[in-house]
Amino acid sequence: MAIDYSLYLVTDSTQAILGDKDLASVVEAAVEGGVTVVQYRDKTSETASLIRMGKRLRAITQKYNVPLLINDHVAVAQAVGADGVHLGQEDMDLGTARRILGPDAVIGVTANNLSEAVVAASEGASYLGIGTVYATPTKENTKSIIGTAGVKKILHRLSTMNMTIPTVAIGGLNASNVQRVMFQTKAPTKRLDGVAVVSAIVATEDPKAAASRLKILIGRVPVSMSPRAGENQHVEKLLSQIPSIVKDLSIKSPLCHNMTNLVVQNFAANVALCIGASPIMANYGEEAKDLAGLGGALVINMGTVTPDGLTNYIQAIRAYNEVGGSVLFDPVGAGATTVRRQSVRTLMSNGYFDLIKGNENEIATVHGESMVQQKGVDMGASTTDESAKAHIVQKLAARERNVVLMTGRTDYLSDGDRTYAIKNGHHYLGNITGSGCTLGTTIAAFLAVHKEDKLLAALAGILLYEIAAEQAGQREDVKGPGTFVPAFLDQLYRVAQSTSKDDYQWLQAANIVRISI
Repeated sequence: MAIDYSLYLVTDSTQAILGDKDLASVVEAAVEGGVTVVQYRDKTSETASLIRMGKRLRAITQKYNVPLLINDHVAVAQAVGADGVHLGQEDMDLGTARRILGPDAVIGVTANNLSEAVVAASEGASYLGIGTVYATPTKENTKSIIGTAGVKKILHRLSTMNMTIPTVAIGGLNASNVQRVMFQTKAPTKRLDGVAVVSAIVATEDPKAAASRLKILIGRVPVSMSPRAGENQHVEKLLSQIPSIVKDLSIKSPLCHNMTNLVVQNFAANVALCIGASPIMANYGEEAKDLAGLGGALVINMGTVTPDGLTNYIQAIRAYNEVGGSVLFDPVGAGATTVRRQSVRTLMSNGYFDLIKGNENEIATVHGESMVQQKGVDMGASTTDESAKAHIVQKLAARERNVVLMTGRTDYLSDGDRTYAIKNGHHYLGNITGSGCTLGTTIAAFLAVHKEDKLLAALAGILLYEIAAEQAGQREDVKGPGTFVPAFLDQLYRVAQSTSKDDYQWLQAANIVRISI
């Protein structure tokens, strides 16, 4: 039978997860909220108790036409008339279970690695439960944490072997990460069919509402960054599209929501206004839900790291992810302290970023590579050659399935498929506070108006910003960093205005080359 695996509920009857709630009532509420498959898992109760609860759950799932599977216990599945079973690697083997339950039974198998997935699919499993994706308190004997990269590796192998078996990710999944997991694990020709959750529904006070929200989030997985191939790889083709994007920004005046430190708020707001965006500096996470609904973009600038700040960032990231709004992450000073490195990991695990922007050390820290200790928020001397910089940007973008920008004397921009080196800008940008932060503001505004190709949107913002800086630095009235700032704002405004009047001459200064990796 055809099964919708999109929201797969695994029950847990322990006090720590279920509490004093009635499991059958929780399951019914969850199914009403949108759960599409129920797996009854209880590792401690006696067989008689399992059968009694199994029959209650079977009555509920039949009422709503949702499949009921029993974890491990084939005999219990038979006794309650369940649709099938789910087997772990230490449970009854698939062949025996199939002989007992028959050819029409649904038999899922847990796969923690490539070999387990291939074997189970080859032997006729109905679906695979792939994981553990993230650490979880509901399973004490977790073999390994494979992350989104591990899931993607399995999906890719199944795809290359033309195995169309349905797949469900499991392990630590909840409302904060289901979109990220669904999006980032997609192989070229195969993606997850759903996610399996436990605590995200069973442990909540309102299982129906929790299930409903998860169902909505799964249906709003971030849009792929297309097009990536063919003519849109060529620099000339990309540059030809930038004027229309700049025009769109001035017409639509998108909201640019900045969560940043006090040092750069005024400068960031002025930059946004000059390019035609509508800025708001709002660091309180409670506001994010309303602001996210306005169709703009969010900038998370990690300039100031505090526990309250992280809580607010996470709340805002989730709000924008939920409605498909663009989010830019600027991991300022990511490699400077243990607290900042941990903060990066926390933020990366709590949502999806459309673009990550940072200097060499910050990008390396996000990627997880060992670097020389970062001093403050400035980059300092480079430690790698040009090819290595381009490679790490490409690798991080491919892993995160987003766009990554490494700033410096030469900027490196990649979406994992296309990688470019950009050599525009002016050295005065390195002598003023917040020039990197406000570049993030500029790019975020462009992401808000051109979601079809995020790399192209980022490129439009980078070139507008850095060519305006070049023009400002060449003005006779500019004598140094102090006079550069007002001149820079003037040039940002003039470039944006001239483009709206079909004057694109400024783009002739673009210095960009494509890098083959």
